[in-house]
Amino acid sequence: MPSKRASNIEVKKINRNRIFRYVNKYERVSRPDIASALGISTPTVLQNINELLLEGLVLEVGEFQSTGGRKATAIAPVQDVFYAMGIDITQNHVGLVLTNLSGEILRHKRVSKIYRNKRDYYKEMADIAKTFLAEGAGTDFNIGGVGISIPGIINLLSNKIIYSHALNITNVDCSVFTEFIPYPCTFINDANAAGIAEIYHIEDKFNAAYLSLSNYVGGAIIQEHDSFGEHDMINSLLYLGDNLRAGEFGHMTLVPGGNHCYCGKNGCVDTYCSAKVLARHADESLEKFFEELKDGNDSYAAIWEEYLNYLAIEVNNLRMVFDCRVIIGGYVGSFIEPYIARLREKAESRNTFETDGTYILPCRYKVEASALGAALQCVESFICKI
Repeated sequence: MPSKRASNIEVKKINRNRIFRYVNKYERVSRPDIASALGISTPTVLQNINELLLEGLVLEVGEFQSTGGRKATAIAPVQDVFYAMGIDITQNHVGLVLTNLSGEILRHKRVSKIYRNKRDYYKEMADIAKTFLAEGAGTDFNIGGVGISIPGIINLLSNKIIYSHALNITNVDCSVFTEFIPYPCTFINDANAAGIAEIYHIEDKFNAAYLSLSNYVGGAIIQEHDSFGEHDMINSLLYLGDNLRAGEFGHMTLVPGGNHCYCGKNGCVDTYCSAKVLARHADESLEKFFEELKDGNDSYAAIWEEYLNYLAIEVNNLRMVFDCRVIIGGYVGSFIEPYIARLREKAESRNTFETDGTYILPCRYKVEASALGAALQCVESFICKI
């Protein structure tokens, strides 16, 4: 009998969560819409909507046009009941994003700040975050959490950053990053965060390998997952591997005996496909490289063509291993959309099983994808408790 009671309680909790997620996703729905879409009885929907109204999580916003009979009341989420901030820490910058229950970027900013594993850096980083929030003058942000994105391997069980080459740290306790931040904080790998941001709002979730082409090459492995009724969507979407190193695409061997990598090996993808490979030809400016490429500079076009050759090999390798879509992200990903057809063409020529390269997708978020993904952890944590 106790187990049956617990089961009933869990069903009620799942139904309530599914109902709120549906309202939050579609933003203006009717009670009959909810019952029909989710396959939940009308009395259950009515009861849960009434509870959510009392708690200030949804509100009635007028009526739908009548299709015959009584007009249905429109229900909308109160998305500003919870705000989350995302902070992306890189070697040279701090990226910031503000979002609410919509999960969309409301504001973003990028500040130059060279990382140092020093207490004064962490205070300065927190001050940057506080200033960012203060710049939203006239708005009372109810910050419920801060997600922090780190370019490294993170063990959340031990609350440590195990290793980050980009930041040159090993076994650093996460608490040093949060000492001066007056909000609950969570941590996530930068590529995993960006991958989550890319897939979060897509109507029909799909499996994907997210290839991050920034100053270092990384990635994330995204698993198709229906979020409705689930209580840990973020971790359910990510495949992390046995040692939390899944998605280290930068250290797949691309050219045996090739270029020397910072990891000590030769021929790693990182040495052929990182953003640095392109930026070093343009005074260390990726923006300048793509400006010259767009303007028809022949020497830059040749460099880009060679880069795409290596990238196509890596993308095809990911397709062969995971048999899923490949999203091109990171710094290079923010520029790649005009050239995606050429990359697809090159990848198609290497594919053993198909001649369609449309599985290769440009990233949707051109700025602060990692910061957004980090913030989405906090959003999900809040929604899971509804």
